[in-house]
Amino acid sequence: MIENFINKLQSNNSFLTLEVTPTHSANFTKTVEKIKELKIDELIDGFSTTDNPLARLKYNSMFSALKLQQTFKKPCITTISMRDRNKIALQSDMLGMNEFDLRVILALTGDPARISDQPNAKAVNEGRSTLLLDMIRCFNSGIDYGGKPFKDTPKNIYPFAVTNAVAKNKKTIYKNILKKLNHGAIAIITQPVYDIENAKELLELFEEAKNEIKFLDTNPVLILGFFPITKLRTAQFLASHVPGIYVPPSWMEKLLIAKEKGEEEETRVGMDLSQKAFKSIYQFHPKMHLMTANHFNLAKEILKVSL
Repeated sequence: MIENFINKLQSNNSFLTLEVTPTHSANFTKTVEKIKELKIDELIDGFSTTDNPLARLKYNSMFSALKLQQTFKKPCITTISMRDRNKIALQSDMLGMNEFDLRVILALTGDPARISDQPNAKAVNEGRSTLLLDMIRCFNSGIDYGGKPFKDTPKNIYPFAVTNAVAKNKKTIYKNILKKLNHGAIAIITQPVYDIENAKELLELFEEAKNEIKFLDTNPVLILGFFPITKLRTAQFLASHVPGIYVPPSWMEKLLIAKEKGEEEETRVGMDLSQKAFKSIYQFHPKMHLMTANHFNLAKEILKVSL
């Protein structure tokens, strides 16, 4: 299952994943049931689970990934943040995950602990996401990060990483992509993209970086992120408060006019903009990652008219 997932990623075929955010609850089954009820699993190649985004306490990303993978028989990309674990814990988690076939890992540095909703939470901060990529490379060579061979060699792990979609200086994105590819990432997922020109620019930067990899033993792929926008406040928040995202000014204008006509019109216009943007980007580069903050009805609306 995992190798077929990676083969499809690296082929000329389409590839689509859906992000699932575990909630502040001891029950993940309710989230799974929503996905099952809407049959979204039939429209995608796999899932991803987040790891306490914004440093706020949520259900564990590994257990949620396992639940999704076992329920839907489709691979799940498990996000692991460097913020909450030291080298020992990270490697121990990966050993346990390996036996349960959780072998696609999205390496993140993680949002700072200072913004957590948990009193006086402290980050571990043994390293950034590239350290986890290095650990995975060691595991795939049959040794731990300390250089000690495993009694039983882990099955191959497939590391993913992330990048912003825009930056004041394009070279910043190029350098970030190149760094992560050089540390072994086989796929880079971008922040949400809403504009074809932005998508083209990212692909150009990715190809430029790909040509500069020191040891090209993989076939790395760029995966374009997408987050539907159906409200003016969402567009404004993403544009003003989330680094690395470009929301076209035309979207702001259309949503502002629609909002003045009422909430229903605002939602209709936002959905129309999102559906058309997703479809055009997917046709241009059919390797995408859909994020909806668990608004699975929204995900289905986007997918059913775009695929």
